[in-house]
Amino acid sequence: MLIERPPVWFRKLFPGAVFKIPSGKTPGTVYLTFDDGPVPEATPWVLDELDRHNVKATFFMVGENVRKYPLIFQEVKRRGHGIGNHSMHHIRGFGINPADYMKDVREGEEITGSSLYRPAHGWLSPRQMRAVKKYFKVVMYDLVTRDYGRKTTATDVVANIEKYARDGSVIVFHDSIKSIEKLKVALPQCIGWLKNKGFEFEIIT
Repeated sequence: MLIERPPVWFRKLFPGAVFKIPSGKTPGTVYLTFDDGPVPEATPWVLDELDRHNVKATFFMVGENVRKYPLIFQEVKRRGHGIGNHSMHHIRGFGINPADYMKDVREGEEITGSSLYRPAHGWLSPRQMRAVKKYFKVVMYDLVTRDYGRKTTATDVVANIEKYARDGSVIVFHDSIKSIEKLKVALPQCIGWLKNKGFEFEIIT
């Protein structure tokens, strides 16, 4: 649970960051997000699956992937999904001074055009956080599906959604090579379960 639903103490490390966006409705609204794309092996399939369910999501994109695959980037926007900045080079915050970290964030902003920022690997230092939040809306997560895990199965991904989804949950999936085979099984089931429970879907702005 420390990963799937970050505890209160972890959230307090990042004052001002968005973990949940409660609607006050029952059962409420969820925010599907996809990290690390765009890549041709995963993102187009995810887009088609979201279209099939008439669901919009927010894609937190790595700048160097956008540079490699600009047509996929444009297709995500054309289909009406939200765009977020996931840094230029997917760098870890550990051991990097705030100035160099901000340089990478700024490069990501230039190529994605987004003022939404999610740190790579889901973490940044307090000094980096203070620097970033002066200029960006930092979007963290309320539910991590763990679709990236080597030992995580598609069944596990669905079980995490069913156990932890709640009103306002910012949910993390990955449109990446290491996640796509699990997503092909899990994503339709996750969306179907959320819809059956009455959840609405929105993008993050």
